[in-house]
Amino acid sequence: MTPDARGVSVKGVVAAKAPLVGPRRVSPLKRAAARGKPETAEPADNAPCGGKGATVSRNFILLAGLCALLLGAAAGCKKKPETVDFDRPLPPGAHALRRLVDPEMLPDLMAACPTDDVSRSLLVAAIDRSLDYLAHPSSEAYYPLQGITHAQAVESLTAFRSLLLAACSPQELAQQILDRFDVYQSVGCDDRGAVLFTGYYTPIFEGGLEPSAAYRWPLYRLPPDLVKDGEGLCIGRRLDDGRVVPYPTRRELETGDQLAGLELVYLKDKFDAYICHVQGSARFRLPDGRTFEVGYAGKNAGEYASVGRLLLADEKIKPEEYSLDTIRRYFREHPDEVDPYCQQNESFIFFQESSGGPFGSLGQPVTPYRSLATDKSVFPRGCLTYVDTTVPVREGPHLIGRPFRAFLLDQDTGGAIRAAGRADIYLGIGDEAGRIAGWTAGVGKLYYLFLKADAPPQP
Repeated sequence: MTPDARGVSVKGVVAAKAPLVGPRRVSPLKRAAARGKPETAEPADNAPCGGKGATVSRNFILLAGLCALLLGAAAGCKKKPETVDFDRPLPPGAHALRRLVDPEMLPDLMAACPTDDVSRSLLVAAIDRSLDYLAHPSSEAYYPLQGITHAQAVESLTAFRSLLLAACSPQELAQQILDRFDVYQSVGCDDRGAVLFTGYYTPIFEGGLEPSAAYRWPLYRLPPDLVKDGEGLCIGRRLDDGRVVPYPTRRELETGDQLAGLELVYLKDKFDAYICHVQGSARFRLPDGRTFEVGYAGKNAGEYASVGRLLLADEKIKPEEYSLDTIRRYFREHPDEVDPYCQQNESFIFFQESSGGPFGSLGQPVTPYRSLATDKSVFPRGCLTYVDTTVPVREGPHLIGRPFRAFLLDQDTGGAIRAAGRADIYLGIGDEAGRIAGWTAGVGKLYYLFLKADAPPQP
């Protein structure tokens, strides 16, 4: 589960222009047929990412622009860049999804159709996990949502799964999807479809189950006095006399002893422990060679604040060097500043031992590049999505921004993934996944696919 943002503030970032968020004016199947292959793009001019010569395409939101917005204006800029608040909530009564009726607005579905058995099987496995979730009677409580019924969600996934298993060509599959499915687009943050896609991952650290001189910084189990509502959100702390009061903030929890006895696993580095809070899950290599896995169990009600944004605003790191590795290096060099910055993020995550994961908010394992985290108050759980954005790809020593068009399942949520203009892609386990996640920040489009009421029979 991804309880918090990935360290990049999304309020007021530079918005991509029309090529990313505007309508398409060519029929997607005709365009793909003319190319004869899925869409690709040459790398744009590259800006340094920092660290061992890594670079990232300027198809991403420029971090220099982000910093300029945070600090006021970039030196030498003659015109203030256009900004967008991707966290902007929907107006009262508004829906996050809009059914597309203009064929020219439909996405290039063929670009996302699996071309090999491995990618096809991973997508089918992700669909099966959504279907497993929807088979539980408790899932019906979240439907209907914005006109989408529970039965529609199940029927749509089942029909799409059958199309995948028919093993037709990408062009045939795309045409069958268009024939049998309605395509809905997220209205995004601007009512024109602009969505900011970030990435999250599962880190791997060295850890110990007992404190020692090497392992000093704990992750904690869920306290028995934390009271949740029916959605699993923290209401507060239950006192001995039965009263419920606000739950302590990160600063209050870390400077007191109220979590004593709830330690689950210990890390060598305090900021690495903080990273686990941001990502919501982690794996540990124990001294005896075993692997120990933890997952999200709950959180206090504190508001999330981005440590990366705070460091940029204070000019502690340069925007052109911004990355998770840069932030970690800064705190290794300035360990006395970990608490002053991290404790400004009042959100505090609790963990549980969790083998077989990582798990999303649906209680199902998440799949790299096939699972998506969204705001479940505005998007239907477990459903099939089509994502059109940009994600870094490793090419030699560099990370290059490449188009990412794929079918994903809406299987997770996050405390900082709010509103129709935000989504988070699960990118895998380990350091390389972390580097890619740390540089994933692309403006794109988000679509949902639902079986038409009068869909023709499957060929």
